[in-house]
Amino acid sequence: MEMLGVPFALVWVVLGLSCILAGKGSQVTMPNFTAGCLLVTVNKHKPWIETSYHGVITENMDTVLLDPPLVALDKDAPVPYAGEICAFKIHGQEAPFEAVVLNRTSGEGVLRAKGPVDCETQKEYTFIIQAYDCGAEASGASWKKSHKAVVHIQVDDVNEFSPVFREPMYHASAMEGKIYDSILQVEAWDQDCSPQYSQICNYDIVTSNTPFAIDRNGNIRNTERLSYDKKQRYKVMVTAFDCGQKRATESVAVHIDVKPVCKPGWQGWNKQVDYEPGTGSKQLFPKMHLETCDGPLSAVRAMVELQTSHIGKGCDRETYSEKSMQKLCGAASGSTDLLPAPSISTNWTASLLTDSGRDSDLIFNFDGRQAANVPEQVVPQNLTDQFTIATWMKHGPSPGLRAEKETLLCNSDKTEMNRHHYSLYVHNCRLVFLLRRDFTQVDTFRPAEFHWKLEQICDKEWHYYVINVEFPAVTLFVDGVTYEPYLVTDDWPIHPSSIDTQLTVGACWQGGEVSTPRFTQFFRGSLSGLTIRPGRIETQKVISCLQACKEGLDIHSLESLGKDIKFHFNPAQSVLVMEGEDLESVNTAMAKVSYINSRQFPTAGLRQLHITTTVQCFGEDICISIPDIKALVMVLPPSEPRITIAGSDQLVRPAADLRGSMGVAPFKELRITSTVTKGDGVPFSAVYRPGVLEAMHNLDYCDVLVIGEELNPEQESLEIHHSSLMGKHLDATNSTSGISIYGVDSMAHYEEALRQVRYRNWRPATLSNRRFRLTCSELNGRYTSNEFNLEVSLVHNAAPVEHVNHMAVQSQYMRSVHHPLMVHSVNSHISGTPPAATVVVVICIAALVCIVVLGIYRLHSTHQDSSKSEEDGAKDPEMDWDDSTLTITVNPMENVGEPQTVEEVNEEEEDEQAGDITSAESDDSDETEEEEDDEKESKLKSKLEWDSSSITY
Repeated sequence: MEMLGVPFALVWVVLGLSCILAGKGSQVTMPNFTAGCLLVTVNKHKPWIETSYHGVITENMDTVLLDPPLVALDKDAPVPYAGEICAFKIHGQEAPFEAVVLNRTSGEGVLRAKGPVDCETQKEYTFIIQAYDCGAEASGASWKKSHKAVVHIQVDDVNEFSPVFREPMYHASAMEGKIYDSILQVEAWDQDCSPQYSQICNYDIVTSNTPFAIDRNGNIRNTERLSYDKKQRYKVMVTAFDCGQKRATESVAVHIDVKPVCKPGWQGWNKQVDYEPGTGSKQLFPKMHLETCDGPLSAVRAMVELQTSHIGKGCDRETYSEKSMQKLCGAASGSTDLLPAPSISTNWTASLLTDSGRDSDLIFNFDGRQAANVPEQVVPQNLTDQFTIATWMKHGPSPGLRAEKETLLCNSDKTEMNRHHYSLYVHNCRLVFLLRRDFTQVDTFRPAEFHWKLEQICDKEWHYYVINVEFPAVTLFVDGVTYEPYLVTDDWPIHPSSIDTQLTVGACWQGGEVSTPRFTQFFRGSLSGLTIRPGRIETQKVISCLQACKEGLDIHSLESLGKDIKFHFNPAQSVLVMEGEDLESVNTAMAKVSYINSRQFPTAGLRQLHITTTVQCFGEDICISIPDIKALVMVLPPSEPRITIAGSDQLVRPAADLRGSMGVAPFKELRITSTVTKGDGVPFSAVYRPGVLEAMHNLDYCDVLVIGEELNPEQESLEIHHSSLMGKHLDATNSTSGISIYGVDSMAHYEEALRQVRYRNWRPATLSNRRFRLTCSELNGRYTSNEFNLEVSLVHNAAPVEHVNHMAVQSQYMRSVHHPLMVHSVNSHISGTPPAATVVVVICIAALVCIVVLGIYRLHSTHQDSSKSEEDGAKDPEMDWDDSTLTITVNPMENVGEPQTVEEVNEEEEDEQAGDITSAESDDSDETEEEEDDEKESKLKSKLEWDSSSITY
């Protein structure tokens, strides 16, 4: 047997010699030699391995790459078993590895993971390893182990995780106009264990076209200057990459708010506020507050001004006529309107330029060339020591350095001389009132000129001027505020003369000292409502009422204002001034500033708001400059009313009714209604109905016009009794053209007054009908009603009838008539029929006898009373004959001058009986029948006219 190419005998020789040399035995037999010597001397050496190993394993892999490789050596080799390596054992830390022998002879081994290795759980492992030989015999007994070697294993990472941002969302703010190096920093992280895969190497902005950039460290900066006015907030999406270029699964949102540069001023207000009519008071700046940039302030003063100069006379006022406004405000009566609306009776203003304004507000414009002479019968007389002059005026600066006088009102000599008795004029933005009294018992200097210098005179805005004269004291009211004259000049009284005076408006009349009388000192501006009231002065309460605005500023919840807030309104409530020391209190007060318009139908359009603010700091006058604010109030169009006049358009009355002292009431059944349509299109009733008080709106005039020929004052009239207007704010005027009821009052009162209008005609002989037209107005013609036409038709009393079968019928009642019976119609009203033919024959015979008797009596009475026909209208009404209930039947074919034959009479009666005709006129019938042909009517007039006025009972 050979082992590794060496003869088996030689092996035994070597082993034997080894045993002898070792001194284990001197003499042995062959078997004993083999067993003892091998047992004792074959497994002599321990296996040998390196003292330390370094290994690398990739996570989720099982093989460890060791350096140096795992190899165990044994000096006992090539002796079987003893020189072979049977195992590697790992000690400590319960390392998840195992060592496997690949080749027992060469001692090669490998290190493997028992299960998946996760770098994120443990990156490194350190443990002890030992090598074991196979021992002395095949059973593995007497193994020898090597020394302990240290094994260090590093787990290699795999890029299995994506970056994740630490915050779900980022917020930052940047001041406008500034370039930042870093507005904020975003941060992402990676769960991978190795620096290569766990570190974030790059960030990127996903959102395009943004003024921002980001660096590899996550710092976001702006690439251009931001503007708060352009954009207040940006939203950008950002992603991240690890060093293995693995991208984040989800991007993160970054919100960047742009902060305006801290500028002192009001913030949180709207440039336009919409106001719906009828909603009362509305807050203008509910969220407004003052930003002072943390400046130490000691006081704040804010002034809110409502600018309404473009509306009529400067704000929303009631645009009723001047007389109506005076009555509404309780002014004393007796004023004279020197600038009335042009009409037939007030024609001196027809040549002046007028402007109806925004609300039918009558305005006269003077451009330096127009003036008007007030008729002598209109000029106020007896200007005593007490009187009042009032007017609305809008005036601007006069051209030139030495401007001429501009006369509003002037009373001067009409001819020969040029003395100004009293006048009101503007000179160099000063208002001057001249009052030259006549000589009295005292011939001394007396106050004659009163001067006021006010900004309002030349500010091109509307103002209400009232001059109260209690000689020698003269007081001026401008928009309800009292002003005393700054200069009073005395002068001699005027010598009395017989020269007439001329009152003019818009200039002064120069009747003397010139070759041709002419106007001079023309006025340039606008006037409205120029009045003079002699004998009394106006009270301040009435003056304030006449000029009061219906719109203005208000403070919502006044009681909630703090005591440290001081506020003040001007008389028109168009300017509000508030002062306070605490900024929070000022902000609270400003949030309560409101707009209110109490007009039911306000003027729609824009109103400007102007807010000026001053801030004082401690120890300084003004430390912070607050910019002014300009805002708008949009008054929405109101729901306009539709005024409707309704009633019977046909009135039929007996002519006798017109002759009574009361006449007839054409509009007795009149009804006035008004409806408005809301925004949703649903009509809303705003009318006066029985049992419901009218609350929608008022009327200011109703006109009843005569259609056709004007009234003849010698025989007819259209009038209303003064008692019908008592307790109402109404007046009335009438003429031959009709009647006008005017004054601001409710629809109910207008209805009551119009129902009392009476039409009389004491000679209605030639009148068949009269037609009238009624129209009503609200707000001086801004809203007008429909044209209501009414026809009054007359029924002339007691027409002749054709049958005698009612001769014996007695009248049920009698009443007075007020004029002689006029033409009778053959076609009278018919009623009743004979019950039987026999009765008809009997009645016809009786009728024939009666006709003869009555015919003779008729001729006699007509001849006697023909001269008394004009006196019948003045007779005692109780003695007049009312033929409305008397039934008299006559033969219309009877000829008194030429008696008919009995056959002709019978033939006529038979024809009428065949038609079953009877005649009777009912009392106060509302219908009239047309007459037959003119020829038959003329015959009846000349031959058979029955005059009931000649019959008395």
